[in-house]
Amino acid sequence: MGKYELVCQEDGEVFEDGYGLFCPSGHKGLMRTRYEVREFSPRPCKGIFKFYDWLPVRSVYETDSCPVVFRSEKLSKELGLNDLWVGLTGYYPERDCRSMSCTFKEMEAYPTYARLRDSGGKTIVLASAGNTARAFAQIAAETGNRCIIVVPETSADKLTVTERSENVTLITVKGDYADAIALADRVVALGDFVSEGGARNVARRDGMGTVMLQFAQTAGRLPDSYFQGVGSGTGGISAWEASLRLIGDGRFGDRLPRLRLSQNLPFTPMAKAWNAGRREILPEDLGKEREDVSQVYAEVLTNRKPPYSMKGGVFDAMTACDGSFIEVTNDEARSAERMWMQCENVRPDPAASVVLASLVKAVGDGTVDRDECVFLNMTGAGRDRVSEDYDLVTVAPKADVGTDVTDEELRAIVDA
Repeated sequence: MGKYELVCQEDGEVFEDGYGLFCPSGHKGLMRTRYEVREFSPRPCKGIFKFYDWLPVRSVYETDSCPVVFRSEKLSKELGLNDLWVGLTGYYPERDCRSMSCTFKEMEAYPTYARLRDSGGKTIVLASAGNTARAFAQIAAETGNRCIIVVPETSADKLTVTERSENVTLITVKGDYADAIALADRVVALGDFVSEGGARNVARRDGMGTVMLQFAQTAGRLPDSYFQGVGSGTGGISAWEASLRLIGDGRFGDRLPRLRLSQNLPFTPMAKAWNAGRREILPEDLGKEREDVSQVYAEVLTNRKPPYSMKGGVFDAMTACDGSFIEVTNDEARSAERMWMQCENVRPDPAASVVLASLVKAVGDGTVDRDECVFLNMTGAGRDRVSEDYDLVTVAPKADVGTDVTDEELRAIVDA
């Protein structure tokens, strides 16, 4: 085989990559990368592409951006944990953390753009509730790639970058994240564009998996428990897949970390389905949908159609890892945010506050033992700090549309 190949999770069939998102044989499950290099051997550089051997790319970009893993003595003491490790992807110079979009979605953007360039370089289209949009816009500005981004109009003010770029076409939609996803799909259907792919994009998953790779490089082992806040749950799948590769290496342990994933009340469909022992998300798990989504503290943790039940998705990851879902209220998230700010000099994103709150709850109810090795993935921080050090540029929307916008109107917007 070459550097890597794609493997269908339903029947094990193997395919060469051409920016494929679906199994060519028509199976509904996720494709997974299988790499020629089986030994974990980071390259001697700082950025994410030091993990080149386990990224589905053949070309790279020059960058120092990479997850950072460290021990926070103050936070460990506050929580009473003896072996707590923190993963952070954001802007926090004191910890040598310099991801300019301030979110670990940046780890998805670099390999996605590289993989796209490897396969011919079409314009990418993506939907986002905020963080993914900011990351892909930031890296588009740095690399010169063109992208079309669709976000709910309530998220438009979050789309700031450190470099102005004419390569980003931003469309805001009068609606929520689900409406943005539907509109992005319509843009792709116009032709000449390619979907970013969400959980189906192996570059996104393996890019997010570098957080676990960075942990292994830093700690020399796999953690006992891995904490992350999730909307689609793709980050949990990524941690599972990266852990499988590290176990295959043989030097980092032979037991999968327990995935302890969190969602923000009142919108917690995956948590409800999992805690009820179901593979399928039922309508009652979605609650009042739009009303509940509008009430969460961490808007980015809302996805009405997550890759939960499909083969290789969240349910399978949680089953393999004996995982657990933790539901967090807005008040609990804000309380955890205050705790973090007392321990570290950088403001976390709401999603990171949610995951810290889930760890607080797990410690409080005895789910986590004080001596186990815990890895807390703080998925974003530092927008306050980067705004102090850089002149940020807000990406201006090309158009603000309703869900009833016509295809002809969409074509005019993206061609302008």
